[in-house]
Amino acid sequence: MKDEASAPLAGSAAPAESILETIDRLCAVVPNYPTPGVTFRDLTPVFADGPALRGMVDALLAEFEGSFDYVAGVEARGFLLAAAAAYASGHGVITVRKPGKLPRPTYSETYSMEYGTNSLEVHIGDIPHGSRVLVLDDVLATGGTLGATARLIERAGSSVAGIGVVLELDGLGGRENLAGYNVHSLRTY
Repeated sequence: MKDEASAPLAGSAAPAESILETIDRLCAVVPNYPTPGVTFRDLTPVFADGPALRGMVDALLAEFEGSFDYVAGVEARGFLLAAAAAYASGHGVITVRKPGKLPRPTYSETYSMEYGTNSLEVHIGDIPHGSRVLVLDDVLATGGTLGATARLIERAGSSVAGIGVVLELDGLGGRENLAGYNVHSLRTY
């Protein structure tokens, strides 16, 4: 396994800057959003920077090199990472969507959140049976969304090759709720 997260980012504003330093520099910190007391870490400025996006994707892929056949992205920012990772690795991309967004028959998985429940869906037949699927998303918080995604992949008869995220929010139980899966995060707050 390469340590891509601490390697210098080619083409970045500061030649010796690692992807972790780039994430810290570009990530917008929004206090009291979406509710008072919550600090939201907005990765959209990191996605908007070409070398930073490439560095994030390269660092996530390095952890799982050679271990997956497809990349699954969780709506919505996970789509950005998954599409870029699928392109960079030469693999197909699977979209994991919110309810009512997919036109053909789906597998559906409901999960608990801090303030209620939600569901995710994937088309039946989009994940070939026996495939190894790398799941990518922007943030790991409680693990509800990523756990539901993993269960969808397994219901489709495939295995979760790993779960990669850019940010992991410590103290919310996400990693514990994904016990048994290979979880890799680039940055923990």
